[in-house]
Amino acid sequence: MGLREYIIRRLLLVIPVALGAVLLVFATTQLLSPGARAMLYVRNQKQLAQLPNIIAEHHLNGSIWLQFGDWFNALIHGNLGYSQIGLGPVLTVMLKAWPATIEIVLFSAPFIILFGILLGVVSATHKDGPIDHFTRLLSISGYSLPLFWLALILIALTSSIFHFYSNGQLTVALQQQVWGNINWHNYTGMVVIDGILNGRWDVVLSALEHLVLPVICLVVVNVAALIRITRSSMLEALNKSYVTTARAKGVKEREVINRHARRNALIPVVTISGLIVAGMMGGLVITETVFSIPGVGNLVAQAAGASANSTPDVPLIVGFTLFTAFIYIISNLLVDVLYAYLDPRIRLG
Repeated sequence: MGLREYIIRRLLLVIPVALGAVLLVFATTQLLSPGARAMLYVRNQKQLAQLPNIIAEHHLNGSIWLQFGDWFNALIHGNLGYSQIGLGPVLTVMLKAWPATIEIVLFSAPFIILFGILLGVVSATHKDGPIDHFTRLLSISGYSLPLFWLALILIALTSSIFHFYSNGQLTVALQQQVWGNINWHNYTGMVVIDGILNGRWDVVLSALEHLVLPVICLVVVNVAALIRITRSSMLEALNKSYVTTARAKGVKEREVINRHARRNALIPVVTISGLIVAGMMGGLVITETVFSIPGVGNLVAQAAGASANSTPDVPLIVGFTLFTAFIYIISNLLVDVLYAYLDPRIRLG
């Protein structure tokens, strides 16, 4: 089977998986009252007063199959309901908040993957040496640290020692200066990239300063798992017969590690990397909340907080669940394609 046929087969498998995710989310919504489910069909503020009509129109007291048909029809037309937190359609509200999340991921993911693979390989090739012990201690420490605790400690230290506080977004004065300027063009919604495209280097520097602490927190916590997986996979690869054969043939150790062992060790590493990036793309609830970053994670945290006050933002929570599910599905698809590239035997299986 060629790579193209393999990709087509994987794309076709996405359809039943996505449908299964939709069915699972729909089944979960059945635990809610008809009035709460009616919020999933609201399109604007005025319709909030028409919930009884919506309940009757969409058979929310009737057959579950009629309910699923109406909800699925609304879903494929992009109607996920009206968010009272975001004051707009759920899809619009989430897509508006997503660039802030993507911006953090763009600056965090490369460091997580680079340091995770590099330190994991170094640790494996220096097994039981000082470097290995230090790297393992580093990964265990990072894996054990609660993210919110690390974020608060970093904020406290930078505030007290360097008199610098990073809350993850631009200062109020700079926000007014930028978004109140008619010459500012919002190309991507990501402040750093838009600052570069607008030629506003003061905005770029300010945005980068406020991204430092969130990025450090994400790298420290997430790189730990990747180091451990890379080390274990690399140690297994170094004990394979093809590595022993390459060494017996007189191949240089660097080439043995980089060409023979590391590539074969990357398959489980790709899996973990994909899951880490997918998890971050779906929203960084703790990080965005602690650093007041206006991303998808912060948005859903507000929706969950609203639930505690007996005013649940059900459409936003359901929309976020579907949003996260589809991100994981796409991530797994990309990981499968990378598998086939790294090991051609997979696409032949």
